Amino acid sequence: MSSASINPTVRRRRLGSELRRLREARGLTAEEVAAQLLVSQSKISRLENGRRSISQRDVRDLCGVYGVTDETMIEGLMAMARESRQRGWWHAFGDLPYSVYIGLEDEAASIRTYESLLIPGLLQTRDYARAAIAGIQPDRDAEAVERRAEVRMRRQERVTGDNPVEFWAVIDEAALRRIVGSPEVMRQQLEQLAAFCELPHVNLQVIGFSAGAHPGMSGAFSILEFPESADTAVVYLEGVTSDLYLEKESDVRRYTGLYEHLRATALSPADSRVVIGKIAKEHAQ
Repeated sequence: MSSASINPTVRRRRLGSELRRLREARGLTAEEVAAQLLVSQSKISRLENGRRSISQRDVRDLCGVYGVTDETMIEGLMAMARESRQRGWWHAFGDLPYSVYIGLEDEAASIRTYESLLIPGLLQTRDYARAAIAGIQPDRDAEAVERRAEVRMRRQERVTGDNPVEFWAVIDEAALRRIVGSPEVMRQQLEQLAAFCELPHVNLQVIGFSAGAHPGMSGAFSILEFPESADTAVVYLEGVTSDLYLEKESDVRRYTGLYEHLRATALSPADSRVVIGKIAKEHAQ
């Protein structure tokens, strides 16, 4: 994959990972580095985990602390910093609280997601997206709702485009039965969901009510993996005021195990399609 094809969010993560490696090789803690540069420890942490844009000055200062003298390495890190400050397509839609996630989603090779109350965003119809956004964020005006819905439709190209992501979704039956918008909106949504199931790179399973209590009841989450081995997998947890990204190997392993448990609990993809079609007909009545 060429550098030009890597989006800004992934560039930031790669640069942050390299800076963390240099710090650890020097035997320094983030607190010690922050003290030397007269900045907060949280800034160093956010630079290293890709949550904050990295300037060339940041790179120069950190290389000084880490004793990096190789000009070729320094120039390479500076170039990564320049590229990481470019803007992704989603920035044209204004300040989105989940822009970091969109950047990761845009570059992911595979996404595994669990939803307990909603149809996954990448599989939503425009009418469902509008109704869901307006219901979840009642303080948003119509223009803001429409803008968010448009972003969601643009994101859907990760499933329908020429280079689609491998997408696996486990959905609780509650998400299929909750009427978002209207029964007609739900009928159209479930029919589209069934159509997505026919795509070779989309796998969808439903956890029926009869399954009883299961680990997914603690909340929705997604696991994103990337084509380059240098890019660690990320677990994404969406919050009301802030989102959480887990990258520690132990955290990713735990959520991966949880996801496999949910897949084993859910109906097979074939049986799930039957359930989706049945509920779609119920919404049409």
